[in-house]
Amino acid sequence: MLPDDSKPFHVVCDASDFAIGCALMQFDDDGHERVVSYQSRKMKPAKRNYPVHDKELLAMRYALIKFRVYLLGEQTFAVYTDHESLRTAMKSPHLSQRMERWLSFFAEYNFVVHYKPGKNNILADALSRRPDYDPRVVLGLQVIDDEDESDDHHAVCTASGINLTSVSPEMDLRDEIVAAYADNAVYANILAYLRSPSDETLGALSRNTRNQIDRYHLDGDLLCYNIDRFNASRVVVPNDDDLRARIIHEFHDSPMGAHLGREKTFAEVSRDFYWPRMYKWIRKWVRTCETCQQVKPSKSSQAPLHHSLPIATEAWRSVSMDFVFALPPDADGRNGVLVFVDRFTKMVHLTPVSDTVTATETAAHFVDCVFRHHGLPESIVSDRDPRFTSAFWTALFQLLGTKLSMSTAAHPETDGQTERVNRVLEGVLRSYATSFTSWSKFTPCRVCAQQRGTRVDGDNSVLCEQRAAPARPCFPRYGSSHGVWCLHSG
Repeated sequence: MLPDDSKPFHVVCDASDFAIGCALMQFDDDGHERVVSYQSRKMKPAKRNYPVHDKELLAMRYALIKFRVYLLGEQTFAVYTDHESLRTAMKSPHLSQRMERWLSFFAEYNFVVHYKPGKNNILADALSRRPDYDPRVVLGLQVIDDEDESDDHHAVCTASGINLTSVSPEMDLRDEIVAAYADNAVYANILAYLRSPSDETLGALSRNTRNQIDRYHLDGDLLCYNIDRFNASRVVVPNDDDLRARIIHEFHDSPMGAHLGREKTFAEVSRDFYWPRMYKWIRKWVRTCETCQQVKPSKSSQAPLHHSLPIATEAWRSVSMDFVFALPPDADGRNGVLVFVDRFTKMVHLTPVSDTVTATETAAHFVDCVFRHHGLPESIVSDRDPRFTSAFWTALFQLLGTKLSMSTAAHPETDGQTERVNRVLEGVLRSYATSFTSWSKFTPCRVCAQQRGTRVDGDNSVLCEQRAAPARPCFPRYGSSHGVWCLHSG
């Protein structure tokens, strides 16, 4: 049913071993419970290791995020769960570190938790147990042939299962990988065993390969490898330098690769492909990349000592911003980039600008890139650029009830986070300066590479704990009208 703001909402949620599900509900005029919206999500491997209590809390948190526009500001709404202990979870004196981080998020909502036995919580339970989310279930791939090529008006087919593959190599690369298996004795023997299991084909394998044979399986003609039962399959790449170089080139040297470092490149390649000693292979590739050596600054020159800013504790509560100029003019005459960085999740927003950009235009970019998606932050860190310290900014933030606070002028490196992003951004753009002049068209690729790279960034406490970026790093904060405008010398 369509949401009715005149009636109260309530939420049902549940978590299984591998997924979470929730639904936003309302009662109709006849008193029947109706669904406004369904939501479900497969858990990442790190979250599958959570205790049951935290998984149920994760489902509740996910529901509040998904239905935020309906629930935030609601007088009091009910959340139903089949985990009875959640009714007193937020009042417990014994809280995990994860729960302590989530408390500030839950505090934004006015809700009461009710216990609903599992046999009555059917809807949320079904959403959290979708078979296509279960890593233990592998659906077969069905190919539907076009028997009548002349009939382009309609098609009717019946399928017992659908297999969705997130990434598949292009056909010529796939054929090259399959052909290269025949030249590798180890993989040829593995393929022979998987196609025809017998004592003879098993005996042809080495002891180490026999111990790991359950990690291999076939996907058509491709040999795939699972590091463990929770992770997705990776395509096994034979011992062929040309094939491996071609794959790494796509993940490192292409515009989507953005010439990132070895850790981030390895994280991306290892998500879809596997070969022994891959990390050493990628480390050597990045270390000997001519473009990286030419355009990226040396790490030997250390910045002077400085005092760090207070550590951010929540997404988009503290934002740093800066300009990067002296770039080649694009087709619209823009020769710079305005950079916004969330100090907690390290999420980046970039927008091309010209070096004549005014304070008014800068404010418009801030509203469009940050405020529109995430709300008003409590603090904004910038340098003493005239665009940030002009009377326009002062008047604007006084109108919003924001205090203007100047930081120490002797520490231009105070905002090291944005300076670091700027340095990486300049290196990436220089990496492609010889191949194109319309660099502004590639800023979405740069943003995509940066967001993907945060998964292996070690500066964030969330990343250190879970080895993964937060699932939803952009929580709007429209309820806050007071902030602190922090500036430092530039």
